[in-house]
Amino acid sequence: MTVSLDIPALVRRFREDGYLILRGVLSEERTARLNAAIDEVLAQEPDELAINVYHSVERHPAIAELIDEPSLLPLMVNLLGYNIQLHISHLTVRKPNPANVKTASQSFINWHRDGPHPEFPTIGGLTAAYYVKACYILSDMSEPDRGNTKIIPGSHRKAGFQPVQTDVDSPLEDELQICGKPGDVFLFPQNLWHAGAPNRSSFTRRQLFMGYSPIWMRPIDYHRASDALLQGASPIRRQLLGDISSNCFKYYVPEESMVPLKALWLGGSGASVYS
Repeated sequence: MTVSLDIPALVRRFREDGYLILRGVLSEERTARLNAAIDEVLAQEPDELAINVYHSVERHPAIAELIDEPSLLPLMVNLLGYNIQLHISHLTVRKPNPANVKTASQSFINWHRDGPHPEFPTIGGLTAAYYVKACYILSDMSEPDRGNTKIIPGSHRKAGFQPVQTDVDSPLEDELQICGKPGDVFLFPQNLWHAGAPNRSSFTRRQLFMGYSPIWMRPIDYHRASDALLQGASPIRRQLLGDISSNCFKYYVPEESMVPLKALWLGGSGASVYS
């Protein structure tokens, strides 16, 4: 399945709105294969209402295939630049929880921006996009109130923005629930205000977040990619797993041969978020 994307137009929209929704990125067959892989992963986890599996690419080859997903990789390169790596792979499953039972793993997440503590530095009240997540929707999220991710479009461009309250259960005037069908993908940067709503529907939410960041930043999931992930990896996948050089200085100033993703970079026409 080939998805044709107008990358310059999508980058401009991303910079303006702070998110993108891409329909039908994964075929029905691919989505079914991913869900089967997730079934295998979940069989090894405690049966909870809310399940979080971090570094999920390590758990199944079908999930690891998304590291360098060709439908999205050119877009990600032109959002963040070509010196990038996999930052996080986070599988979230939220079973129906109409009574809002408290769970050991978070069943909802209030309004926040991603990042470290203390926060990323700000200039004039604004924070740059340090990493971008692509969320693969793997269950029927076509209607709101199914544990959807909520966002506040444009909040990344509002200096000093803070929502009037952070309780995800109390609707905000400008909030948007991301709705989509299995195989759809949405993207957003860490500096966009977002939240994970409770699931009070009869549907189980399945979303898989694949985040990318500059290679000079420490990834969340791992210090060094495992030998299992690196075995047989293409040059592009090796770059995305941070395996470009034993000289850490090269993370900042890589030689061209170390960053094969440069071939996907459109330069000025790509309108990177850093331009």
